[in-house]
Order: sequence, then C-alpha cells, then structure tokens
Amino acid sequence: MLEQRIQQHFIDSADLKYQAAQALSHPIAAAVQAVLACVTSGGKVLACGNGPSAAEAQQFAAFCVAGFERERPELAALALTADSTLLTAAAAASQDAAQQFARQVRALGQAGDVLLALSVTGNDANLLAATEAAHERDMTVVVLTGRTGGKLAALLRETDVLISVPHDRAARVREVHALALHCLCDGVDAQLLGEQEIP
Repeated sequence: MLEQRIQQHFIDSADLKYQAAQALSHPIAAAVQAVLACVTSGGKVLACGNGPSAAEAQQFAAFCVAGFERERPELAALALTADSTLLTAAAAASQDAAQQFARQVRALGQAGDVLLALSVTGNDANLLAATEAAHERDMTVVVLTGRTGGKLAALLRETDVLISVPHDRAARVREVHALALHCLCDGVDAQLLGEQEIP
C-alpha cells in the first residue's frame, strides 16, 4: 500500500512534467532571454520566494554565481531570502513584513535587472510588493507560479515573463519549478557557452 502510494507520486510528477513540457518551453525560453540580456549587460538577478520557494530562490542564485553544470564566469545573482537579519528587521521594528523583499529591491535593484519571484499560489503579499518595486526600478520580472498565476499574474507587464505550472497541488508545482529553474540555468549556459550534448 505504502509503496503503491510512493510509486503514484513518481507517476503523477512524471505525467505533469510531460504534459507541461510544451506549454512551458516558450515562457522558460523567454525567461532565459530576459536573464541573458540582464547579465550580459552588467545587470543582476534578484531572486525571492517564501518557505520552500525561498530555498529554490537561493539555489538559483547559487547556480548563477557558482555555476550550474559547466565551468563559466560568475553571473550576478542574489537571493533576497538569504539575509535573516534583514528579513526579521521589519518584524522587530513593527514595520510591514509584506515590504521585506520590496525594500531590498528598491535598495539593490536597477533598470535592466531581473526580479525572479517564486510562488505556488501567486498571492504572496511580499512578492506582490516586490514586483511593484521592481517595476518602479524598470526591472523585468520573471514569475514562477501555479495554475492561474494568482494576483502576481495580474501585475505583470508585457515585458515580464509568467511561467505558470498547470497544477494546483503544491508539491507538484514545486517539482516543476525545480525543473524549470534547471532549464533556465542550462539555457543561459547554452546561450553563453554554446550547445553541449545533454548526458
């Protein structure tokens, strides 16, 4: 019984990835182009998310700086979720916690930079505020979210990118987000370094 349940997770995950491949390849390619334009013109990627999505934001920033699967020069990226002192300062000062990422975007973001926001629902108040702050700075916003994109989708401009996983279950959405981020990193490397056969 338990083994069947575990096997069903693998089957459901594989099915969703197979179904989403065609729908998500275009927005992921658009995200590759946005990140590439940013980093090749001296810009940086600011990544953020909440809970498990915060970990994905940190992992993406690490792939940019430390490399993904190939040796290459460092790409400028920063996870806004990594500074616990800064993140908890708002709570200690009784400030609006929904502004925790927006403050960092306003302090660090510049025109031509990219904000990468990860959210299963697309309704996180702090990511909505960060997106608005990014637009104030003339930054491009790339959003990874679940089925409808939530309120974040409604905030996006024509120059922004929405990668919306066609599923409601958080675990499945996060699994596809991880794959999408791997595709994003691989795509940037392929554009910078040339195609390499996928082992």
